[in-house]
Amino acid sequence: MALQAYADEGFFAPGKIADVFRTTSEEVARTVGLGRDAVQRKERVRSDRTQRRLREMVEIVNKVEPRFGSAMMAYAWYRSEPLAGFSGQTAMQLVRDGRGDEVLDYIDAVDAGVYA
Repeated sequence: MALQAYADEGFFAPGKIADVFRTTSEEVARTVGLGRDAVQRKERVRSDRTQRRLREMVEIVNKVEPRFGSAMMAYAWYRSEPLAGFSGQTAMQLVRDGRGDEVLDYIDAVDAGVYA
């Protein structure tokens, strides 16, 4: 899905992300390891930390969406599928721990056939 679907005024918007995934902005916050306040107060939404976590999640979901056929199915994978080589942690758990770049590297490696 195009990044514009997740953004507003040049920033990732928790409300728009929630609309695409048919959930709430509070749930989006939890899935990236942020508190509810981080997605409700405008200055917090635009903070570097919040935007980085939202960007990581959107990049991961966008990268795997073609495999699953929809953003919602890719989001379900992000939340629930244990990743090989990460002690059974999901992409969501890794992003919450600040390891989103490792998930993106993992997906690239799988696409290249390294973990196949």
